[in-house]
Amino acid sequence: MDLSPSLPNALTWTFVAALALATATRFWLALRQMRHVAAHRAAVPAPFSDAIPLRDHQKAADYTLVKARFGMLFVFVEALLALWLTVGGLIQALSDVCGLWLAPGSLLHGTALLLSIFLVQGLVGLPLTAYRIFVIEERFGFNRMTVGLFVADLVKQTLVGLVLGVPLLLALLWLMEQAGAYWWLYAWVVVVAFTLFMQMLVPTVIMPLFNKFTPLPDGDLKAKVAALLERTGFRTKGLFVMDGSKRSSHGNAFFAGFGRAKRIVLFDTLVSRLQPAEVEAVLAHELGHYKLHHIVKGMLITSAMGFVMLPVLGPVLDGPWFYRGLGVQDQSAAAALALLLIVLS
Repeated sequence: MDLSPSLPNALTWTFVAALALATATRFWLALRQMRHVAAHRAAVPAPFSDAIPLRDHQKAADYTLVKARFGMLFVFVEALLALWLTVGGLIQALSDVCGLWLAPGSLLHGTALLLSIFLVQGLVGLPLTAYRIFVIEERFGFNRMTVGLFVADLVKQTLVGLVLGVPLLLALLWLMEQAGAYWWLYAWVVVVAFTLFMQMLVPTVIMPLFNKFTPLPDGDLKAKVAALLERTGFRTKGLFVMDGSKRSSHGNAFFAGFGRAKRIVLFDTLVSRLQPAEVEAVLAHELGHYKLHHIVKGMLITSAMGFVMLPVLGPVLDGPWFYRGLGVQDQSAAAALALLLIVLS
């Protein structure tokens, strides 16, 4: 362990300034949106005045304002956590704790460090998530989540994250330490392959762990959806209805999967509340994402960002200035990866 003190440097002040600017910008955008919603709360927009009652419009505005204020709190907590993890020394403290039972610098130590950081982030966000569901959503009549289901979801999410995430972290850390100068290229290939694998795994294996999916029954709705898919040239593995009502009364529709594994999913709340023509309109919006290749473009952009980001880790892996400026004394691949993710965000 390197016991030399961690002192502020140019990177420290640059990071703090960038974090403050990003947080202030997000606050400004939220306030701007809130002012606009509040200014137009008193009247339904003219194109919808015949379809939406004023009471429903005002409820939607109030819901938006409450969520926006809560989002500002979340941004503030997120910024404080970033400071605590870095210049506040929490990453170093977690590394020291992991070093009590795992060899510092080892793959297991690095994986434990990253998992402990994710754990802290999850624990900090847990009360906020619970408040959003059981206070805000409950206040506006949307919540159907029980405490038992909330806990069950949390346990499942944690287990799925460990089963899928630990092997990925081990592979990345091993490549960073053992694969030579082009480790970043191999790591990038692994991340892209993992992303594609998840696109196929999520709709068929992971999502059924949390929700029940049943084929859309024959009828007017299925006929309209089939005709819409035929007109747009969208081929799917199936049309399914998801029991979203056991968690929320919100209605939604989405595509899941990639390639031959893609499927269309309608929330049961959507199917029960809207007429077939209205569901068709909602689905047409989602099909717009497909026709404009938003999913593929998003994956390409993410992959390109990773291709640019990972080589940046090379110079900083052996640069004490990077670790010292962000509150870390022990140089390691895991610490560099964690710090880079926090800084770039």
